[in-house]
Amino acid sequence: MTISVGDTLPNVKLVKATAQGPEAVQSAEFFKGKRVALFAVPGAFTPTCSAKHLPGFVEKADAIKAKGIDEIACISVNDAFVMKAWGAANGADTVTMLADGNGDFAKAVGLTMDGSGFGMGLRSQRYAMVVKDGVVEQLHVEAPGDFKVSSAEYLLEQL
Repeated sequence: MTISVGDTLPNVKLVKATAQGPEAVQSAEFFKGKRVALFAVPGAFTPTCSAKHLPGFVEKADAIKAKGIDEIACISVNDAFVMKAWGAANGADTVTMLADGNGDFAKAVGLTMDGSGFGMGLRSQRYAMVVKDGVVEQLHVEAPGDFKVSSAEYLLEQL
């Protein structure tokens, strides 16, 4: 079942990519007490994700935060080392990079996709959501192959 607006996010282990190295964090703790713009990508260093998705949130970070967002986070079914390198390659200092290495979060929110045809296995669908204190306030899931409703520009319009 796919998560919906008004639902509480599941509590699963994620790994934050930090300057000091990987840092395990439970999703309930990460989202607690703040309003987070979370966007998910099928894979770090993949074409649309690297050319448009992450750069858009880096570019629009100040405007998004000015609309009442405390933190912007990117999540992908990649390991924390890849997420850290991808963030560094894109100058994503304003975005918290979250690794969902085993896809536990993607599965728990019901937003997986099968990337086996591209040699990627089980991945996250592309989406953006606004989460307030662990509860989904907005959810924008892309149709397969699209990049519209999960963009920083679209999310900014919705805030």
